[in-house]
Amino acid sequence: MKWKLLYLNEVTNDLSNLDNSVKSRVRKSIEKVAQNPLPKSEGGYGKPLGNVDGINLTGCSKIKLLGVGLRVVYKIQRTDNEMKVIIISARSDNEVYIEAEKRVKKYNL
Repeated sequence: MKWKLLYLNEVTNDLSNLDNSVKSRVRKSIEKVAQNPLPKSEGGYGKPLGNVDGINLTGCSKIKLLGVGLRVVYKIQRTDNEMKVIIISARSDNEVYIEAEKRVKKYNL
């Protein structure tokens, strides 16, 4: 099954704030996961998120870029075979997840 990769408008700014060498790594990671963004429990690459510390990202998944301390949060639309990238940011004190939740609400994802 082929998944269509989409980015929220704000993700362009997220990417532009990264160093060029990091951008390349982030893009490669996203493209790899886009081949099968389903949760690991269904044979995919996704690491599901939920409702933790009052931050509700149920239905979203994350990509952890360990060497650079970044997180990518995305959501899949199974009916349209779409993977929507919501945010790319440093994890620092759950800030990435707080901002991701704001974007999920803004776009009604």
